[in-house]
Amino acid sequence: MSLEELQRTVFLLGPEKVELRRVPVPQPRPGEILVKIGAATTCGTDLKVFRRGGHPRMLKVPCPFGHELSGTIAALGPGEARWRIGDRVIVANSAPCGECEPCQEGRENLCTDLHYLNGAFAEYIIVPRRFAEKNTHSIPPQLSFEEAALTEPLACVLHGIECCELEESSDIAVYGAGPIGLLFVGALVSAGHRVTLADVNPLRLETGARLGAAETVRIAAGGGQAESVRVRAKRLSGFDVAIDATGVPEVWADVIASVRPGGLANLFGGCAPGTKVPLDTHTVHYSELTIKGVYHHRPATVAAAVQLLARRAFDARLLLSAERPLEELEEALRSMGRGEALKIVIRP
Repeated sequence: MSLEELQRTVFLLGPEKVELRRVPVPQPRPGEILVKIGAATTCGTDLKVFRRGGHPRMLKVPCPFGHELSGTIAALGPGEARWRIGDRVIVANSAPCGECEPCQEGRENLCTDLHYLNGAFAEYIIVPRRFAEKNTHSIPPQLSFEEAALTEPLACVLHGIECCELEESSDIAVYGAGPIGLLFVGALVSAGHRVTLADVNPLRLETGARLGAAETVRIAAGGGQAESVRVRAKRLSGFDVAIDATGVPEVWADVIASVRPGGLANLFGGCAPGTKVPLDTHTVHYSELTIKGVYHHRPATVAAAVQLLARRAFDARLLLSAERPLEELEEALRSMGRGEALKIVIRP
């Protein structure tokens, strides 16, 4: 493959502005691999980044866009010995240093030098050495490229579940039936937990029921819905755990208000910078609530996500609403914003 060859790559330029460009196919340097994208999937973070025109940690515009991907190794950099041309791989969108204090504590998602990878909405992507070494995985033969691309969001969900400190057969509320909320439902139900799912969209709630949610609750947008959800708990006092999968501050408040005394509120969905949530200090103190912020994934949960998808513990394909070419990425994101689609497979 020569430097003269061009590929199509989607660049994010600013709020709600993307551009499909033709750029040279990059050549892998020592330790790097070049992956030909088999499938990339859109996600709620992509939609937020598209609307906001950037992300406080993961990218700065203008830059290649997209981060959930799988594909085939097309070229190897000098010295790369682990992989072979033709291998089917999943590449996570971050790679920790492995040396800092959080990494040594097994909290690689909080790495002080966490590197991010963007550019999934393209024909090819260079995988830097750190990613090739620490967070690239073989695709099990039974998984298609589009199923394999679900690894990254599922890895985040598995990290979120680990942070819930769950006991056997817990009673859990999930707010938000987008892709992340539905992955929470599938993973939690497959592990033996009872899940109540709350969302504004009846079609998404129907998907949640197909994934095993014991109860679904259609709520109004904008918060103030805790009581209508909490009454579905097995205990009158509330849920053992409640999880936010919306990134809406008002819903964070509902999540905190949905758990029983001694329960845990998992604030998984990332809110916009600068937003704040009122906190009932009396309830938090006297009910001994645990309130956790949860972020991203770790190499261990990426590996676990690959295996969970391979076992088909739940039908993750229910999240894949449609397939579109690179040229239609913007419309794919807008259809997600209108609530018409969950995740869309982007084929180069």
